[in-house]
Amino acid sequence: MDKRDYYEVLGVSRTATETEIKSAYRKMAIKYHPDKNPDNPETVEMFKECAEAYEVLSNPDKKARYDRFGHQGLRGAAADSQPFSNINDIFSAFSGGGGGGSIFDEIFGGGGGRRSQGATFGQPGSDLKVRLPLTLEEIATGVEKTITIKKLNTCPDCSGRGAESASGVVTCSQCNGSGEVRQVTRSLFGQFVNVAACANCGGEGKVVKEPCRTCHGEGRIQGEGSETLEIPAGVSDGNYIPLRGKGNAGRHGGPAGDIIVLIEEREHKHFVRNGNDVVYDMTISFPQATLGADITVPTLSGTSVITVDPGTQPGTLLRMRDKGIPYLHTNRRGDQIVRINIYIPTRISDDERNLLEQLGGMPNIDPQTRVKREGEKSGFFSRMKGAFS
Repeated sequence: MDKRDYYEVLGVSRTATETEIKSAYRKMAIKYHPDKNPDNPETVEMFKECAEAYEVLSNPDKKARYDRFGHQGLRGAAADSQPFSNINDIFSAFSGGGGGGSIFDEIFGGGGGRRSQGATFGQPGSDLKVRLPLTLEEIATGVEKTITIKKLNTCPDCSGRGAESASGVVTCSQCNGSGEVRQVTRSLFGQFVNVAACANCGGEGKVVKEPCRTCHGEGRIQGEGSETLEIPAGVSDGNYIPLRGKGNAGRHGGPAGDIIVLIEEREHKHFVRNGNDVVYDMTISFPQATLGADITVPTLSGTSVITVDPGTQPGTLLRMRDKGIPYLHTNRRGDQIVRINIYIPTRISDDERNLLEQLGGMPNIDPQTRVKREGEKSGFFSRMKGAFS
């Protein structure tokens, strides 16, 4: 039976880097490991196939021969290039001799070459999320805000260590301060070492022998905190501001988490934000649209006067420069867009009705008359064009 391409076995391209090849093999080794598939003997062969592919592709010399000549290029190589005959061969080949750790140590946490990083007394505190609603006016100018939040604070009586005194913290007797325990199991496929956090000390390597009566050995107590922060102009809904080290205090003096301040943009009664522009719908009367007018409109910084030219049509957009939202951390600013709407009354008096009926029959007011006149003009020029063509 012909062997599969080693790159295909690991699921990587021929241009894959050493890191990518190693990462792919880790995934395959975990997927097909015999201990994870005790009832599926086919995975043993798959496991061997993956290990053989990695053994070649992780070796620069063998990989170069394989890239140039394929499987044929490995047949005349030394004995260590030959296929693995059993599972124990695989573990021996990747044992990382000489005191170094093997790839199996990295994947499964076992093997004599694994070096403990050491336990650290104290666990980090968790992050907290705060939603901060802002008006468009506050966003346009920037604002200083003070937030108050319930959180875990460092215990003032034991300074966070969790014990009544410094001598109240002792080395864990179960793991001897390493923070981890190892369990060796044997199977048909060899010896495996499972490394887990020590249950007695929670992986910290030390335990509190004389718990503080205020925090009951936690090193932290429930409380609250206030933080003042500067919100820059131009933030958007969904932006966040991290307050490093201001979150929940860590257990047993561990580092505090962060506070994540999430910006929420409040709905405005006049404006709709569009990027850094703001849109304002302005309704004017028919005479104002026809004759033109100077109209006072609200802005994010107060009021301003805008000129409506005679004959302005519904839907016209008028731009007020630099009346919008600033661009974050720049001197640029968006605009205010005024969208024109024409007010159509639903209830009118008899006098108003008579005036509108008189006005409606005038040639510059009646749209049908205008269409007819423009059509005649178009027809004349069309006839002239036809005469000269």
